[in-house]
Amino acid sequence: MEASASSPRMAVFLVVNFLAISARAQLTPDFYYHSCPNVFQAIMPVVRSAIQNEARMGASLLRLFFHDCFVNGCDGSLLLDDTPTFTGEKNAAPNQNSVRGFNVIDQIKAAVERECPGVVSCADVLAITARDSVHLLGGPYWDVKLGRRDARTASQAAANNSIPPPTSSLNQLISSFQNVGLSARDMVALSGSHTIGQARCTTFRARVYNETNVDASFAQTRKNSCPSANGIGDNNLAPLDQQTPTFFDNDYYKNLLQKKGLLHSDQQLYNGGSTDSIVETYVGSQSTFVNDFVNGMIKMGDSRPLTGSNGEVRKNCRRVN
Repeated sequence: MEASASSPRMAVFLVVNFLAISARAQLTPDFYYHSCPNVFQAIMPVVRSAIQNEARMGASLLRLFFHDCFVNGCDGSLLLDDTPTFTGEKNAAPNQNSVRGFNVIDQIKAAVERECPGVVSCADVLAITARDSVHLLGGPYWDVKLGRRDARTASQAAANNSIPPPTSSLNQLISSFQNVGLSARDMVALSGSHTIGQARCTTFRARVYNETNVDASFAQTRKNSCPSANGIGDNNLAPLDQQTPTFFDNDYYKNLLQKKGLLHSDQQLYNGGSTDSIVETYVGSQSTFVNDFVNGMIKMGDSRPLTGSNGEVRKNCRRVN
């Protein structure tokens, strides 16, 4: 006898089917356990080689993951090149002449494709690479949740509107992170990624020349390599954490207590506002910072992923299949 939609048997079938679909859509650390068991072994050596060649690259690879996840979720959309008929995110204001490391992602993807063709998404490659970069620079190691698929499109407008600029106020930072499901505490913890890497003169010029909540000797040091006139030395670099720019620790927060945050948005975390106490907590306990950073990375990685039959697994991260 055929079951009606309202019959108990059909109801049970619908519930079981829904749970099965939900389970398939869930991100999980062992997603590639059977389909690509050596995915981590394929990725780590390429990341290690890139960082050994240039320590700054670790921070750049981590930043790719941030800038991808903030725009319509962690879907690899940032990696798509522009074409005559398609405008992607690479030339959005927060990314142009700023995000880097795409060639390393190409190398990683090629290594993964040799291991298991057409299986691992570019979005997952970014997530694993971000974790490995942090770990290789002395930071924590965590189980990355996997199972994302790649977007077939991108949005330059969304990139312009979603990624918080270095001129952000505290309220703007909190709002930007809330928009991707992250709390103010997550925001402060993830801002600790600025314990590694460098920033261009154009991003901190206004702070060291015009702001008052900045240590005078620190500002003078930064001025020495960042002339006041726009267009002169714009791409000159300075470390985001002047003590240990190639080691993942809590010195970033110690700098904020001394008014030595390089970016305006950095110092906003400790400027008499609601997040001061969180910064002080991380100064007093590196283990608390590391734990909160890992939790924040996992939460950010859960942001609006494409799963199941949505999106695709790109063979080349720069273009759709």
